[in-house]
Amino acid sequence: MRKGFFGLALSALLLVLSVSAEAQQPAKLPRIGYVDLGGNPNNPGPNVEAFRQGLRALGYIEGKNILTEYRFLDGNRDRIPSVVAELVELKPDVLVVEGPPVIRAVKQATKTIPIVIVTSQDPVAAGYVASLARPGGNITGVTRLTRELSGKRLELLKEVVPGMSRVGLLLVAGPDVPGNALKQYEPVARALKLQLEALKINARDPDLDGAFRQAVRERVSAVIMPSNSVLTPHLKKITELATKNRLASMHERNSDVEAGGLMSYGTDDAESSRRAAIYVDKILKGAKPADLPVEQPTKFEFVINLKTAKQIGLTIPPNVLARADKVIR
Repeated sequence: MRKGFFGLALSALLLVLSVSAEAQQPAKLPRIGYVDLGGNPNNPGPNVEAFRQGLRALGYIEGKNILTEYRFLDGNRDRIPSVVAELVELKPDVLVVEGPPVIRAVKQATKTIPIVIVTSQDPVAAGYVASLARPGGNITGVTRLTRELSGKRLELLKEVVPGMSRVGLLLVAGPDVPGNALKQYEPVARALKLQLEALKINARDPDLDGAFRQAVRERVSAVIMPSNSVLTPHLKKITELATKNRLASMHERNSDVEAGGLMSYGTDDAESSRRAAIYVDKILKGAKPADLPVEQPTKFEFVINLKTAKQIGLTIPPNVLARADKVIR
């Protein structure tokens, strides 16, 4: 009986020690991989900060209850394959990506890791998902419908710039760059009897001075800056060149106007990035991307920079000014 008692006591002690050891082991933190094509570590940009705000609002604290592996490419597309391969090798719980070339690379690299995208494209037409309501596969996320608003931007430009007949479109050219912006603006320009001039910029070596010399040579009255990771790092120079040449500028990103652009019409990009955090949260709690509908924006903003208008000698018509959601004075 004494041996039996000691045997039971030893078993109980080992069980307690085992449970105690398990309790002391730190829980594995969920890991996110985040690829930003346009930013750099010293200046991540507003979208990355908005994503972080979205995580914090959901109770996540980076380094404490979640880990985020950021990869900033600073517009260097050559690094996309190696960066994507590196993150996939880490086997994160979720990947968060923006920009068509990164989305395409991640889609090819993994069919199992959940992917949350933030895109200006139609994700169905681009082949990222099967449908908005039922994405299928391992991809879901947020679309900004940037290209679908092309017509409204041209209409606003024509109202603001008297007698405008020619408008330039800053177009990034390259073997891995889709020409979606040109395709969306061309039919609208024809309907409005506007001549659309493609101001082509090499993706690997952007010659912005040359593009604006072409704009002046072609006698355009305004330029359109699409939302593009190649152009974003050069926003300051683009707005300076537009002002110097007294050209009205229409932007697809509202944040561009705060940086000196004349006008923009689009969604709140930062809000889209905050919404991406909600998808991450749902996936970490067990939801599958295939069952999470791709979110479309419901609110669009028209922003005008009156300081820029004054610099280029342009008067914004009162009826247009009255329709602006935000006016920078």
